[in-house]
Amino acid sequence: MIEITQKPISPESVVNKVKTDSSGCVVAYIGLIRHYSQGKQVVSVEYEDARHKAKDRLQQIASEIGQKWQINNVAICHRIGKLKVGEINLVVAIAAAHRQEGFAACQYAIDRFKEIMPTKKRETYTDGSLQVEGE
Repeated sequence: MIEITQKPISPESVVNKVKTDSSGCVVAYIGLIRHYSQGKQVVSVEYEDARHKAKDRLQQIASEIGQKWQINNVAICHRIGKLKVGEINLVVAIAAAHRQEGFAACQYAIDRFKEIMPTKKRETYTDGSLQVEGE
């Protein structure tokens, strides 16, 4: 399951969508908007998918995972729009028969997300400054 959404993400819902009868585990990562970044206090973070490439990039990550590990299922859900501190921006869930594959695949998904981030990220700080990354 690959999803780009402007709505809040429910980690429990994502986990329930990936687990199967043959899954021995579901390893999940929940990314949050943190209060402090780049040495500054954060007001908000905005993610934008202006080129509409995000879903394809997330699908690419899921495909890579399927080629590298024996897993049952993968879900990557990324929230776009303006998010406040404490809100969830990313949920990765990997269902696998064994925890080793689950943990390795989840770590890979997060690292690849950071490498080929599918959205433009605009971080706004309390001092009025901005940090912009991505597309």
